[in-house]
Amino acid sequence: MNHSRRRFATIGGIALAAALALTACTASGDGTGATDGGTDGGELTPVKLQLQWLPQGQFAGYFAAVDQGYFEEEGLEVEIIPSGGDIVPQDALANGDVDYAIAWVPKVLGSIEAGANLTNIAQIFQRSGTLQVSWADSGIDSVADFEGKKIGSWGFGNEWEIFAAMAAEGLDSSTVQIITQDFNMNAFLQGDIDAAQAMTYNEYAQLLESVNPDTGELYQPDDFNVISYQDTVGAMLQDAIWADTERLESDEAYQETTVAFLKAVIKGWVYAADNPQEASDITIAEGSGWGPSHELWMVNETNKLIWPAPDGVGMIDEAAWNATVEGALSAVNEAGASPITEEPPATAWSNDYISQALEALEADGVDVTGEGFEPIDVELAEGGN
Repeated sequence: MNHSRRRFATIGGIALAAALALTACTASGDGTGATDGGTDGGELTPVKLQLQWLPQGQFAGYFAAVDQGYFEEEGLEVEIIPSGGDIVPQDALANGDVDYAIAWVPKVLGSIEAGANLTNIAQIFQRSGTLQVSWADSGIDSVADFEGKKIGSWGFGNEWEIFAAMAAEGLDSSTVQIITQDFNMNAFLQGDIDAAQAMTYNEYAQLLESVNPDTGELYQPDDFNVISYQDTVGAMLQDAIWADTERLESDEAYQETTVAFLKAVIKGWVYAADNPQEASDITIAEGSGWGPSHELWMVNETNKLIWPAPDGVGMIDEAAWNATVEGALSAVNEAGASPITEEPPATAWSNDYISQALEALEADGVDVTGEGFEPIDVELAEGGN
């Protein structure tokens, strides 16, 4: 695979021409190829996208791409498949059940080492959104302060940033008590753990929309200490779009569909950045169970992890990739396991397809870097309502 960091590196003139002429192609009928496109009345190519969790603002750009007709414009009919933890996205992709999947990089690196043949084709989240949150008077101001403390972790592959950051501080599970934490902040609020794992776009908001029993008002940011793993050696790449490596190498129709799919996805995330309220409403309509203020917070915070994207949204930064690999190699959990034990193959990532998508969109006047992006202010209501 070509790992050029230039935004518009291409596979070759023929592949690019085929990708840009996508709407003139004939439908394959098996979900692998591009079609005439919705605007020409041609048959749409069915595509299945596997999410790594339930519908929520974390995935707003994908739902917006459906709602705004961006996939249809590219000749695609995309089915978005949620997971509540019952489906492992990279497994669904490796098994051929879906065409693309959203998953965190360290999780998929482990699957690749175990035999999955997958390629990161677009790094949507440019920054880590993982936090470790403690009470303001806890004395836990950095990862080094985890020693002797009860540290919450969700597990299921979400823990590798914690262990990579601990390894950098010379800490291991013999000095830190790792407590399995549910995907909420109840254990923290009840005092069962000293520091809880949280995402900027979800669990942290759950704290700020909870009532402080001492004041009768909502908790405030200064009630907590917040450690961002983005600011530690443990920072790892998160939401990425993964494709089937073998199909990318052998199936020209799948290559074309991949570029078309990425074009629509980018436009979906541009829409979410420009219209966070509307994107929030779309995810609620698609089945998000969160209240309106929580959902808007989620879309806004997710946008912060994506924008601005100086090299173009979805481009994989080689330094960030290498740091993720190094962190994955160094991380050792309480069971003595690591996500990977050796460097992943060169086929684990490629900027080829996202470069083609970005080039085509920029030629159409789409802002693919979000240089002027500004998040909005979101006021959380009790319970996220």
